[in-house]
Amino acid sequence: MLQTGSLTGRTIALIHPAWHSCGTATVVASQARAYRDLGARVLSIGLSDQPIFGFAARQFTQAYLNATPELHADRRLLTGVAWGKALSPLRTGSIAWGFTHGDHAATYVAFAENSPPPAELATEHIDLVHCNHFFCMPLAEAIRGDRAIRLVLDTHDIQAKQYVLRNQGGWYLPPRASYEKMLATELHWLGRADLLLHLNSEEHTAFRALLPQSRHALLHPAVDSIPTQSGGGDFVIVASANTPNILSLEWLLREVMPQAGDIPLAIYGNVDASIRSRDPTLYGRFARYFRGRIDDIADAYAGAACVLLPTTEGHGLSIKTIEALSSGAPLIATRLAFRGIEIDPASLANVTIADTAEAFAAALRNLPAGQATPDGRQDSATRRLYEERFAPAAYREGLAGLVAPLLKSRTPARSA
Repeated sequence: MLQTGSLTGRTIALIHPAWHSCGTATVVASQARAYRDLGARVLSIGLSDQPIFGFAARQFTQAYLNATPELHADRRLLTGVAWGKALSPLRTGSIAWGFTHGDHAATYVAFAENSPPPAELATEHIDLVHCNHFFCMPLAEAIRGDRAIRLVLDTHDIQAKQYVLRNQGGWYLPPRASYEKMLATELHWLGRADLLLHLNSEEHTAFRALLPQSRHALLHPAVDSIPTQSGGGDFVIVASANTPNILSLEWLLREVMPQAGDIPLAIYGNVDASIRSRDPTLYGRFARYFRGRIDDIADAYAGAACVLLPTTEGHGLSIKTIEALSSGAPLIATRLAFRGIEIDPASLANVTIADTAEAFAAALRNLPAGQATPDGRQDSATRRLYEERFAPAAYREGLAGLVAPLLKSRTPARSA
């Protein structure tokens, strides 16, 4: 067993999208904490997805740092599209073409290709590059350069599926980018990593078949524990503004709530602006339930009589489901909320499964009194599941076991 401190003296370059209030941000924060607990020095390098980053780099950087206080690293840096690249008609025209046709894979890769490594890295001795998402790979390879440094990549689900879902209700011009085209871009960059880490078994199985020559490992993410508090009277939803969350919440508001009656719903997260812009009438009808973004998500769960997971869309492991499990609170959820966990959620004593609008509304109206009580949340079935599979200690041990051999046997970077 590799103990805390086993990576002492090593420096890890942790590369990731400059996102906040979402599953990826949660995973990245847990990665940084695990490496530091193992004794490594962590350099967090965020990649902005704002095409005008270079014109206001300081402002974008400060806003991102302010929004992600949970990401603790020894050094935090941010980069994005350089202003000179943004002024190039050849480069911006290519990016705009991909974006307007819904080719998110090519668009995000182009952002990374036009984002220089932070100048502060010139004096750093890096032992390992740990990259998140395929589209950050151009930046990861630029940081690695021609040095003999291994490159680990967290895949975060098959992103091409997420992009197709995003395109379904979008305004993108024909011909829209196909799943096959975006998947090909994704696989090209994934295949350049020395080790691919997958968050759930479905993703692991899929990528092993798609990239049989690559090295793969299944490593469930660590999700910080939500304190098991006494609870309150709210029926809580936590949702960031990504497409699956938006569509799932719209289903709840349109199809479930008219049948549920007057329940004490509380919706936390930055999803409110998306709902308002997509359907002002729908937002107006339920505006009183939206609480907006919250600095400490534990405060949302602290007031929960139960947590709702009305998931109707999405692929890959749901981080907010793991957070809900850790809270120990009663859950009302669709089965899709438990994708990638390999368990029958109906077997968990404090979980009510409801896959139709009628069933979900009935569950909201008739939450069993015994489930709504706060007693025993630390020993609840969902809390036990969280501790067995997703607690930081389990992740830290698995990560160390995969990374240590790479640090002992480094090979030169691959050529383009």
